[in-house]
Amino acid sequence: MENFCKRTRREFLWEAGAKFTGLALTGLLAKDGFAFDSATSGGQGAKKGLGNPLAPKPPMFPAKAKSVIFLFMYGGPSHIDTFDYKPTMYGRDGQTIEVKTFGRGGKRNQGRLIEPKWKFKQYGQCGKFVSDLFPNVGGCVDDMAFIHSMTADSPIHGSAMLQMNSGKILSGAPCLGSWVNYGLGSVNENLPGFVVMLDQSGGPISGAKNWSSGYMPATYQGTVLRPAGTPILDLARPEELSKDAQRQLLDSLQEYNHEHLTPRADNSNLAARIASYELAYKMQSNAPEAVDVDSEPEHIKKLYGLDDPKTADFARKMILTRRLVEKGVRFIQVYSGGSHNDANWDAHGDLMFNHTLHAGRTDKPIAALIQDLKQRGLLDSTLIIWGGEFGRQPVAEYAAGTGRDHNAYGFTMWMAGGGIKGGTSVGSTDELGSRAVDSPFHVKSLHATALQLMGLDPNKLSYFYGGLDQKLVGVEHTDPIKEIIA
Repeated sequence: MENFCKRTRREFLWEAGAKFTGLALTGLLAKDGFAFDSATSGGQGAKKGLGNPLAPKPPMFPAKAKSVIFLFMYGGPSHIDTFDYKPTMYGRDGQTIEVKTFGRGGKRNQGRLIEPKWKFKQYGQCGKFVSDLFPNVGGCVDDMAFIHSMTADSPIHGSAMLQMNSGKILSGAPCLGSWVNYGLGSVNENLPGFVVMLDQSGGPISGAKNWSSGYMPATYQGTVLRPAGTPILDLARPEELSKDAQRQLLDSLQEYNHEHLTPRADNSNLAARIASYELAYKMQSNAPEAVDVDSEPEHIKKLYGLDDPKTADFARKMILTRRLVEKGVRFIQVYSGGSHNDANWDAHGDLMFNHTLHAGRTDKPIAALIQDLKQRGLLDSTLIIWGGEFGRQPVAEYAAGTGRDHNAYGFTMWMAGGGIKGGTSVGSTDELGSRAVDSPFHVKSLHATALQLMGLDPNKLSYFYGGLDQKLVGVEHTDPIKEIIA
């Protein structure tokens, strides 16, 4: 008792709660940049001395978009059956033609031609030809820009997906969403700045590598959010801990405080960890409300197709996407297709069955998202990207059937919304859609366009790692696709 009375108030606060009060104090001081030197090296986009790495940062120049929605059609949709109209192919079904292809089946010099399996018709004031697979999206073409000459480095799903997400065919690099989060921070302190929603059948090949922060701190990685049930897994606090678990937790807190709550030359990592703890705490109460799609008006549910079992799953994701944009979430990626075979757009067998299934699930909800954002005045500040990791070949993969192999030589993607010149098309593939022949654009050009529209210079946004100023677009100067920027 005598020793206890001799203790000062400072000693009491230090020892109370296993020194956890010191952690809270450090967190408050971190918000003001006290004792921290931010580890970011974002060129002209990062604010030195900012303790919270997720704090909002000003763009490098005036931005045309505030949020990005990436609608990822996993598996590789066929461009010549969706948005790349090839009228000369009709009537030639089954012909053996000379064409160089490279897919999972290797390199070939000829094949059996498979004509487009759907008719095309013109939509909008721009008169864009769109397949019968997308009648609802077709009604939005005046707000969309089509890139018909996309190219990638790999015809294999795993590496092609990594490149579409991170710019590199090898794992370990931050993805586009991480770069946006790193460069601009998050305007919502209660939700992740980068959200990922997976297909009902499961995740894509390579899994979390597709939304990883790579060599950046985990603060910038994507958070998988479920549109129904528990929004974010492993977020709720366990109801009860065993005595051993309590003792381990207590020891961990004491070790953490001893290591970090003392003056050090570099406490930047602590700022990131505190920010992660704070975000997790806030998400416990905010995530359930954010995903409350059932509270939407009935006419909105019907607009998206929530009342139709065929479109209900993707409709729920699209409504949730709009709600997240309204709440200031910076980057949202939604996958159509997961697992393997016909669970995604990878149409190696029956092309008509495969694409009818996936387009039927997504066409109405995607069109509704564009219309809903537009009527709320949000489309002008929201960039939408649609596409897969590559396209598909004009010839059959097997001796029988309508399946097409992978095609990274030329394929189509489209953008809409923030900063995009609607009703435009750029680039082209040859008359068969086998490869880009006019104004080919690499995946890096797509990334550069997204960063540019978000107010980030793709050639200056960098992160120092491995002795180099790493960039999403690599070491060579990369221009955005200027033809589609308003």
